[in-house]
Amino acid sequence: QVQLSDSGGGLVRSGGSLSLSCSVAGRSLGNYVMGWFRQAPGKEPEGVAAITWTGEIPFYADFVKGRFTISRDSARNTMSLEMNSLKPEDTAVYYCAADSSAHAVMTGAGKFRGQGAQVTVSS
Repeated sequence: QVQLSDSGGGLVRSGGSLSLSCSVAGRSLGNYVMGWFRQAPGKEPEGVAAITWTGEIPFYADFVKGRFTISRDSARNTMSLEMNSLKPEDTAVYYCAADSSAHAVMTGAGKFRGQGAQVTVSS
């Protein structure tokens, strides 16, 4: 089994920055894809970014390109999301997720997920 625990987030003004972290416990992720998706109240899950556990080329949703950076540290079993130039529309609960399928991670259907971290951006 794999346990994911995400932390970070908070409240920030528009244009500000926040970071999220996801710690991984349990068995090795091997070739799994890890990433972040978000869900705002009343909306469907929305993929944000993903990266393979081996650290190959990351993938970003168009609406965060140039603003968010995903990274992972396999030695420390952690994954991070640095979020800059935040906008009110980025407000959501952000979840880290892992699955053998990048599509599953990006659609919120990953086999493993964290408990979620609230990100609120005020205008």
